[in-house]
Amino acid sequence: MSNERILRWPEVHKRTGICRSNAYKLINEDKFPPPIKLGKRASGWIQSEIEKWIEDRINQSRQST
Repeated sequence: MSNERILRWPEVHKRTGICRSNAYKLINEDKFPPPIKLGKRASGWIQSEIEKWIEDRINQSRQST
């Protein structure tokens, strides 16, 4: 069994600093991990995918300087 956590939006926002509308814009551009459905009206993000996205942003930032 995986130790993977599912993050709800408030925690994703806290970790990434981006607003929900920007996250969905980036999802549509394949630049942000898409959420998974948890139920009819609930979605969440896989923690490792969010952490990888953050790590990639850090690496891109460091390479462009």
